[in-house]
Amino acid sequence: MLSLKLPRLLSIHQVPKGYQEQGILCGYRPPRISAADCVLSAFQMTNETLNIWTHFLPAWYFVWMLVGRLWGPGGRDPPAWPLLAYLLSCCIYPLASSCAHTFSPMSARARHVCYFFDYAALSMYSLGSALAYSAYVFPEEWVGSIFHCCYVPVAVLNTVLSTSLACYSRFLELERPWLSKASRTLAFVYPYLFDSIPLFYRFYVCAARSCADPTVAAHYRHTAFAFLTCFIFATHLPERLAPGHFDYIGHSHQVFHVCGILGTHFQLEAILMDMSERQARLPATSLLQALAPMGTCMAVGLAVIAHCSAQLCRAPEPSHREKLHGQ
Repeated sequence: MLSLKLPRLLSIHQVPKGYQEQGILCGYRPPRISAADCVLSAFQMTNETLNIWTHFLPAWYFVWMLVGRLWGPGGRDPPAWPLLAYLLSCCIYPLASSCAHTFSPMSARARHVCYFFDYAALSMYSLGSALAYSAYVFPEEWVGSIFHCCYVPVAVLNTVLSTSLACYSRFLELERPWLSKASRTLAFVYPYLFDSIPLFYRFYVCAARSCADPTVAAHYRHTAFAFLTCFIFATHLPERLAPGHFDYIGHSHQVFHVCGILGTHFQLEAILMDMSERQARLPATSLLQALAPMGTCMAVGLAVIAHCSAQLCRAPEPSHREKLHGQ
């Protein structure tokens, strides 16, 4: 008979420092397990199980949305291309995250490389948001302005810088954990704030005029979840207040995933409302205009990942025992 042996779980004191998470004391998978064991562990209750599933399942919801839009009425018309590019980024980032959480225990190097791809995918999502905002969300009085013309090129640059800084932050984890965390947070907060400038302006105008625009209300929901997601990521709540009580269910990274996905859902809802309201005056975006920025950032992101992975290969990987000793 075929027997499947699930990986034995470890405590925080039994894993290398680079695998340890603040406030999470148990449920760690053993380092250096095989890819097959990593997949099996997704069906075992570990401190990563819900991290895997809270992004894997929503990814297929966004795939369903993308396919439905692509083959639906007007799905391949020029005004729809920015939406499709945005939906593609919504599919990529949770899938990359889920894979990173699944396969990160294979080795210390594999852990870094997995998260390099995770960060690059999240940066791509930021660019996808900028493409959708440029086409559908920009205040009408800003359309055609210098800022509007520069908006997507700057978003492309932000994506490259975000990927580079986030990947670099992993090299600081052991010796300068606070700088690593701050760098990684900045890498994703800054592109979000830049992308949201036209949205923040609409919030200001709506508040000044006491408007009751349902589309703006939908954007409010997305923005609230975005800020909540950032707060949870930065603070490690609730597990830092009660170490060991949220090892398997309810720790900050799981809540971070759920809030992020809900924020993306509300963002998509708001973008679709804006797109519907502006249907008659949407720009005729070409396929090249929509996909060239994505392709450029994907190529540069892969180059950054290759460079960072090469840097990892130049340093010998310490043994599991040596890393435990170094703690």
